[in-house]
Amino acid sequence: MIKRKKIIKKASSKKEELKNKVLGVFANKPTKILNYKQVASLLKIKDAGVRKMIVTVLDELKENENLTEIYRGKYKLKRKGGFVIGIVDLTAYGSAYIRVDSLSEDIFIAQVNLNRALQGDTVKVFLYAQKKTHRLEGEVVEVLKRAKNTFVGIIQISGKFAFVVSEKKRMPYDIYISQDKLRGAKNGQKVVARICDWPQNVKNPFGEIVEVLGQPGKHEVEIHAILAEYELPYKFTKEVLKAAKNVPEIISVEERKKRRDFRDILTFTIDPEDAKDFDDALSVRKIANNNLEIGVHIADVTHYVEPGTILDTEAYERGTSVYLVDRVVPMLPEKLSNEVCSLRPDEEKLCFSAVFEMNENAEVLSVWFGKTIIKSNKRFTYENAQQIIATGEGELKNEVLQLHQLAQILRKERYKTGSFEFERVEVKFEIDEKGVPLGVFFKENKESNQLVEEFMLLANRKAAEMVSKGDKDKNAGMLKPKAFVYRIHDKPDREKLESFSRIAAKFGYKMPHLEGKNVSAGMNHVLRKVQGQREQNIIETLAIRSMAKAIYSPQNIGHYGLSFKHYTHFTSPIRRYPDMMVHRILAAYLAGEKSKSEKKLEKECQHTSDMEKRAAEAERASVKFKQVEFLADKIGEQFSGIISGVANWGLYVEIIENKCEGMVPIRDLDDDFYEFDERNFQLIGNRTRKKYQLGDMVNVEIARANLTKKQLDFRIVN
Repeated sequence: MIKRKKIIKKASSKKEELKNKVLGVFANKPTKILNYKQVASLLKIKDAGVRKMIVTVLDELKENENLTEIYRGKYKLKRKGGFVIGIVDLTAYGSAYIRVDSLSEDIFIAQVNLNRALQGDTVKVFLYAQKKTHRLEGEVVEVLKRAKNTFVGIIQISGKFAFVVSEKKRMPYDIYISQDKLRGAKNGQKVVARICDWPQNVKNPFGEIVEVLGQPGKHEVEIHAILAEYELPYKFTKEVLKAAKNVPEIISVEERKKRRDFRDILTFTIDPEDAKDFDDALSVRKIANNNLEIGVHIADVTHYVEPGTILDTEAYERGTSVYLVDRVVPMLPEKLSNEVCSLRPDEEKLCFSAVFEMNENAEVLSVWFGKTIIKSNKRFTYENAQQIIATGEGELKNEVLQLHQLAQILRKERYKTGSFEFERVEVKFEIDEKGVPLGVFFKENKESNQLVEEFMLLANRKAAEMVSKGDKDKNAGMLKPKAFVYRIHDKPDREKLESFSRIAAKFGYKMPHLEGKNVSAGMNHVLRKVQGQREQNIIETLAIRSMAKAIYSPQNIGHYGLSFKHYTHFTSPIRRYPDMMVHRILAAYLAGEKSKSEKKLEKECQHTSDMEKRAAEAERASVKFKQVEFLADKIGEQFSGIISGVANWGLYVEIIENKCEGMVPIRDLDDDFYEFDERNFQLIGNRTRKKYQLGDMVNVEIARANLTKKQLDFRIVN
């Protein structure tokens, strides 16, 4: 009886989820008349049972007056609207947009209709009938899940009252703090506050101070504020550090015997000059048939971090290492990341390896995955390896040049089959011992980087392919893939591609294809043309934004950006938890174990994808802080820039020499009244008809630099 109730409950939940998706289809196409086959096609549903359920769902939506039946079996969205569930994205003006998976267009919510929903919250929205503006609008009727309850802000104390004033876009309400919950915070300090209560009839939430960060604008304070804002830890507990300290460093004789021995095979690492956690190494040797044996050796982190331990729980919660401008916040304590697991030269290390037999044309003839023991002979920096590639001279030149040659063939083949050629220039800061930025330099993707990248991509791809082949199903007599963690990347949205195409055209780059397999060819055409041009960084940034975001999932849809049918993350377990998951799953399957729980993997993939996104946002915030700090003492100085964005509140300008971006507020364009032409990405003066449009060269002066808000304001000169 209990089991039957669970089945009924599960079926009901599935139907509600489907109902939300179906309503989303109609909300996105409010003027269209659709039957169940068209709805199924738009939702990409092929399963006969689910397609049949759509018929029932359509009938129920008609009964609930969400849809109207125009003809027998053909439906249209009814004017009264319906309910959908989505994620809140607040604007700087207090209004919001709601992102719904089943809708390609976000839903606009006026500030008065937010009902105290905050940035990132999961909410239930009542969707209004389509208005003349053809914009989806609605109101929040329920906050289903809060994204966070701690916020960073400035404490303002006045007598017996205190409020924490946070960044308005993330927290548009000041948090009331009573005197007994100040924890020693002083007026004007930057703090972390937690919301404790928010009565229904009260405007401001009640909270308490959980951490006093210090004076705003100071380097350490602002870096810790960024980590706190994104709820990322910046230190390990004593218990975690103790567990790491107790990890044995000595490799037992028994463990050596279990593994394939690569200690006598030439092996080396290639990493950034300041790297300390070396989690991948390459080995190369000629074998009897004159082919090459290439080993991709990855630190065997999961040998030391067992499931369910305090170290594993901590790594899972963090999800990833965080790379800020001045530091790394590691996923694992340094005892593991920089010592025990790090593939340092002249030290025996345990690895999980992918070993390939390849011919001189870079064709993979055989693949082996398994546990190994290695001893790296040499630690190269990217600069060392690049010098060998450029000159043909240096230590281990034959091996490095051989791997370089194979990598370039793999790279060329990857682009030939549709992989995108993103080669973004990475902005880095030269920082002194106090964290003050002294200068800006650009990190380029050179051939030594590509050497490592191509072999890591190969190992990741082959790991996913091996599992996806599946095992023989005894009953069905067919291959059945086991549950796995894939790195997936969906196809780009047509509207975003069209928007990118229009922007690229403003710079003089025509994107010839917007559909099917030709999209990558069209995008690569633009990316090649923009190489070395002043607008390269802008175009490449916009191209990436037009793409879907890569995530982790047990549902394999392939990786569109790389043009791989099967792809995973196997090569960085020191800094990414999904790689640890992949190592454990691969080891289990190689040992003949049955398939893992897909439901459990789904939950873990969602969490690690969320943590990856959070870490990326924190990294961008730290770069923005350093950009503002770098220009803060240059108020009044002039620079050449390029208009990188146009909005109804002003112009965004990227300085050419350092790629720092700031805004020219529209209020500061005081020679005319300017209006925003959204279609053509420009501001036009009413009287003079003067235009400022995307891609224009302008001279700007640094007008204001707000370290606390990480904002740069420019002023147009000449």
